[in-house]
Amino acid sequence: MMNQLKLFIDLTRLKKPIGFMLLFWPCAWGLTLAYDFSKHLDKYFFYLILFFLGSILMRSAGCIVNDIFDKEFDAKVFRTKERPIASGKISIKLAIFYSLILCLFAFIVLLNFNLFTVILALGSMPLAFTYPLMKRFTYWPQLFLGITFNYGLILGWTSIKGQIDLVPIIFYLGAIFWTLGYDTIYGYQDIKDDEIIGLKSTSIKFKGKPKNFLFKCYILVSILFIAGGYAMKFNYNYYILSFIPIMHLLFYQMKIFNLNNPSSCLKAFKSNNLFGLIVFLELLIVKVL
Repeated sequence: MMNQLKLFIDLTRLKKPIGFMLLFWPCAWGLTLAYDFSKHLDKYFFYLILFFLGSILMRSAGCIVNDIFDKEFDAKVFRTKERPIASGKISIKLAIFYSLILCLFAFIVLLNFNLFTVILALGSMPLAFTYPLMKRFTYWPQLFLGITFNYGLILGWTSIKGQIDLVPIIFYLGAIFWTLGYDTIYGYQDIKDDEIIGLKSTSIKFKGKPKNFLFKCYILVSILFIAGGYAMKFNYNYYILSFIPIMHLLFYQMKIFNLNNPSSCLKAFKSNNLFGLIVFLELLIVKVL
């Protein structure tokens, strides 16, 4: 029993919270942007918890689907060869069962939101479960991940507003470039193995000038987030506070990132959890004060 539990935790990457936190932060941003903090906060905190639970459940289900699609590739990569499906410790049939159960619980969480948000969320499912296939066909799988992983920003907004507006779209576009940057960094951990087995990624496409590509991505994140603040008619406090997350991307991550050092890549990648928290606190401060 304990061995099966350990395998389940390994399969769903529950010991690596960075994955579900990167899914959660855009949800929290969208919710915070849309919420009227002059009203009672019960609904805000309730929805925040729901998005957190949904992020854990959907990221866990996504990991399983990813491992099913990639089982043959994972077996050839040093970092992933011991994953439960690739190593044969968990069968495909059991993995599918786990994934369906997780999706069922995620659907139960989703039903707490308005109908428009439920429909939008269900519409994103094809994106969520076909992303693992993209690395076989295009050098831009990170772009598809960005479109999928930041969809929660739209859902956070619609859960309160019941409609899509320009503001969440601007922030959503910025978040896509954020993911495009951080997942490119993540990809440099496996770049040698990926090239050998024929997988594609932005890490491989821009391996000649990775920092140039990352800088362009993060500049676009900065411009779009500032534009989003303007569309929200935020006061000067927002632009002053924006200096912190922008410096984190353009200076801190750039400084610690070294494509030839996998531990450096992982450190830079994980630092995006801090970026997500900083942006969340920035929005919270500006909306509450």
